[in-house]
Amino acid sequence: MMDKSAPAKDPESYVDGLIGWQRTLVESLRAAVTHSGELDERIKWGHLVYSANGPVLLIRADGEQVIFGFWRGQRMTDLEPRLKAGGKYEMARVDYNESDVVDYAVAGQLARRGVELNQELGDPTQVVLASKKK
Repeated sequence: MMDKSAPAKDPESYVDGLIGWQRTLVESLRAAVTHSGELDERIKWGHLVYSANGPVLLIRADGEQVIFGFWRGQRMTDLEPRLKAGGKYEMARVDYNESDVVDYAVAGQLARRGVELNQELGDPTQVVLASKKK
């Protein structure tokens, strides 16, 4: 579990702060995501966030789970039926626990689809803001 006292300063520090199965799982998700295409990786809100024309996805070790979340995840359940809707925007996430294994191909497909949706539809955070102003 990540030390809650100070947020990591960069993605490598975030991963280095994890131990055991969470570190292994985060490393697997991170590898699939970073090899899937051009995404900007940074620490935002205390965890890994990947962007391309706005936020696409997040990876967060949280308690006894690892969260793999997508801003437009509700549009991707055909790729990953375990995506659960929740939160703002069209958020959906998969919650991994200690017994789960990352499907590298599916994780990469999800990341690529998220990028494609942002290219097609724009920054999900700005689309919501624009629709609220109308």
